[in-house]
Formats: sequence, C-alpha cells, structure tokens
Amino acid sequence: MRVLLVEPKQVPKVVDIGEDLKAMQEVVGGIIQVVYPFKNPDVAVVCHDEGKVIGMPLNRGLRGEDGKVYDIISGTFFVCGAPVDGEDFVSLTEEQVATYSQWFATPEQFVFIDGQALALPLVEVTV
Repeated sequence: MRVLLVEPKQVPKVVDIGEDLKAMQEVVGGIIQVVYPFKNPDVAVVCHDEGKVIGMPLNRGLRGEDGKVYDIISGTFFVCGAPVDGEDFVSLTEEQVATYSQWFATPEQFVFIDGQALALPLVEVTV
C-alpha cells in the first residue's frame, strides 16, 4: 500500500508498506489508532494509539478550521486512503499524495503557553 510517511522532524515521504495490521503496527511502533482529521472522509491518519502517553516525540499538529492546533500527533504516522464504503485501507492517489505532502510538509516543534499548544515550523538554520 502506497502511503505518506510522516516522521518527527522530517519532511513527509511516499513509501510502500504492507496492508496487514502487523505491517501497520511496525510503521507506527505499536498499537494503531485511526484518526480522520480531514474534510475528505476517504483519507485517514494512522498513528500509535498511546504515542503521547508513552512519550513518543511530538510530530505534527492537527488544526481546526480556525487554524488553531486542537491535537498533536506523537511519533511516526502515515496517511492512507480509507474509503468510506470499504473496510480496508488503500493506497493514496497522486492527488492525495500531493495534497497531504503539502499539509504536513514542514516539521514542527511545539511550545505550550497558558495551556495552549503553539506549533512552530522547524527549519534548519545554516551559518
């Protein structure tokens, strides 16, 4: 299955992974959780179910329509197709790869101020 792999502090990349549960668990490092943060219901984020609890590195923020971070995904995750009329995950289309590569293009670091999470772009500075 062709997915978009998003690792902490890295730009996303397209990879092929197995379609079975074990292969997906290997990618995220444990028990999977499926999240549907996009307007497109045919696309899902698959991440570690307990990533924050076990202290995996913060990876990317999920934002509401107002642009504010409402949750943060911890650890490595992947974006895949998830047809609403099917039971299995599927490969992303070229259009979906382009859309979600842009969505998660910039690695982020997080600052917490007064209980609010602020996502800051993580950029390399060269001297």
